[in-house]
Amino acid sequence: MQVDFYHLTLMPIERVLPRIAERVLVSAQRLLIVAADEGQRAAIDKLLWEYAPESFLPHACLGAADDASQPILIAADVNAANAARHIALVDGEWRDEALVFDRAFHFFDEDRIAAARSAWKALAGRDGVERRYWKQNEDGRWEQAA
Repeated sequence: MQVDFYHLTLMPIERVLPRIAERVLVSAQRLLIVAADEGQRAAIDKLLWEYAPESFLPHACLGAADDASQPILIAADVNAANAARHIALVDGEWRDEALVFDRAFHFFDEDRIAAARSAWKALAGRDGVERRYWKQNEDGRWEQAA
């Protein structure tokens, strides 16, 4: 299982998440997006409909439509009703329940860096967990730092 830590320094989640979602869908996989805050979930729902006129990211919020058929499902907790094998934790909070997925994307900003460091350290000793730490360079490109 792979856990990718994304340290948001130059770009907000709104600019990063749609690209990750596109990559997951292109690989014929499903994605669960988790955010505890209802307002953030609503903003992500709107973002995935409107972020680029030339693209379409099919999705729904948990309980709003046929959850099982959704390529991307937005939820308050780790509930992969769409059978997703990829999870995006977008509120800066690590959840150990994400370890049952094939790949986890853990996004955090400066306000959540201490919690992200704790999660990074806690995952160091887990069997079968491969950690990657990504940061943005001055040009806004992602570089693997660890």
